[in-house]
Amino acid sequence: MTAPALPTVVLVHGAFADASGWQAVADGLRERGYQVLAPANPLRGVAADADYLRDFVSTIEGDVVLAGHSYGGCVITNASTGNPNVRALVYIAAFAPDEGETLLESIALGDGKTELGQRLVQRPYPGAPDGDADGYLDPAYFHQLFCADLDAELAAFMAVAQRGFALSCLSTPSGVPGWRAIPSWYLVAADDATIPPEAERAMAKRAGAQTVEVAGSHVAMISKPAETIELIVAAASGGNG
Repeated sequence: MTAPALPTVVLVHGAFADASGWQAVADGLRERGYQVLAPANPLRGVAADADYLRDFVSTIEGDVVLAGHSYGGCVITNASTGNPNVRALVYIAAFAPDEGETLLESIALGDGKTELGQRLVQRPYPGAPDGDADGYLDPAYFHQLFCADLDAELAAFMAVAQRGFALSCLSTPSGVPGWRAIPSWYLVAADDATIPPEAERAMAKRAGAQTVEVAGSHVAMISKPAETIELIVAAASGGNG
């Protein structure tokens, strides 16, 4: 009897980052036989980014597991809605907003506090709607807020290589969440200084996610790749590990 095909795992990065942050996780999943794709998240707007991912996923045959980090969680939340091929959602220190909720409101869940809004550098980008701009984390605070448990030299390079995202993403209401109908898993980063851990726990509970917690910074997929891989494998196998 032929074993069922493993789902394709799509890894979605968030703001201030790119797909290279998933390298260790992608390598580990591929070693276990999974097909892995890690597209470039446009970071241009909640609806636009979700549309991009939805179209990307439509080209994949068979079941799909979507894993999102940080703002990537908001994108998978919106892109997965109504997609019967998406078997599971995995949130890695990520936003999992409810319908009508903005990311700023998500951050405030559970009385969570963060310096994120105070440490943004704004830069214009061509075609930006009136009042919008790209937001970057101030490099002087990048290591402290984004990746405190990584090597300082690596953090310094990540700071100068970061991708900005449209600041309007922070205040755009999210759509109907895929997690209402799709099983979800959540990795809480207990030492996160970007998304407050209290907010992560609140979002995971609200989504009914199977949740694990690690002592790690916001980039748990980099500092805790083994735990991230295990959670994605659990999601891909329906919780059976």
